Amino acid sequence: MDISIKNVPDDKVALLKSRAKKNRRSLQEELLALIDEAVEGIPQKFSIDEVSQKVSGLGLKRRDEAASLIREDRGR
Repeated sequence: MDISIKNVPDDKVALLKSRAKKNRRSLQEELLALIDEAVEGIPQKFSIDEVSQKVSGLGLKRRDEAASLIREDRGR
């Protein structure tokens, strides 16, 4: 996918080019690195199967145990 950013101030472009040069990357590579860094902490959505697998791994014996764990966690 292509992304275009318009009206970027010249001083910002110069700073980005300088940063890219310092990191021995093209401007394109530098921008992709910045995007990767920015989205790194964004939580991902899980599929139903992934959620089911994670819940199964908790070793719960009864259905009401999950609600109990949630209440306990809220109290922290």
